[in-house]
Amino acid sequence: MRALVFDFDGLILDTETSVYEAWRIIYEEHDQVLPRDRWLTRIGTDGSGFDPLAELRRRVGSPLDVERIRERRMAFHRAHIAGLEQMPGVQACLEHARSESIRTAIASSSPFDWVHGHIERLGLTPFFDRIVTIEQVEAAKPAPDLYLRATELLEVDPGDAIALEDSPNGVQSAKAAGLYCVAVPGPMTRALGFESADAVLPSLDARPASEWIAQAAAARDARQADLLFSSSR
Repeated sequence: MRALVFDFDGLILDTETSVYEAWRIIYEEHDQVLPRDRWLTRIGTDGSGFDPLAELRRRVGSPLDVERIRERRMAFHRAHIAGLEQMPGVQACLEHARSESIRTAIASSSPFDWVHGHIERLGLTPFFDRIVTIEQVEAAKPAPDLYLRATELLEVDPGDAIALEDSPNGVQSAKAAGLYCVAVPGPMTRALGFESADAVLPSLDARPASEWIAQAAAARDARQADLLFSSSR
């Protein structure tokens, strides 16, 4: 396998829990409840399918102090998200990729400034050959655009790349682009279904990267052998 393509939110950094908690608190301050299952539909996408501010405005039925809401979100970000550490196993996985000359990229439905800012803070920038974010494609996940763009920039065939994802939307995106997909559910997504993934890990440090990369390569080789056999009949 020639490339690893990482999701960002929930896979490298558990921003998803903190972002949800920030909005949950804001909803409570307005005597409202933010349903967790409704929020989960946003994960892995650009969030356009559910706008928490628009939904809160609709529920309250009166003008909101948008500036105060923005300040509350920023305060929560400074107190919680800005100090988050990378998820277990991320560093070891990236170091293994480097040692084996496997190319690496991020494919995220989030904005570039959000992703790059955190990656830089964590000291992970040198480990990634490319960072592909929502500004660079026409459609966010679950569309395949981000993974197709990432593999194009890495100059690898999607069939020779492994996607690492924490959400069903992300898995759908990776599979539609033709990548082998390893799901690594995070705290917000563990109860969701990952039947479409090729493999599921409880965390990136649950198994050595060499093992699931070899598993992906074996699956690819078996698929190619089947295609050759079918075409020769």
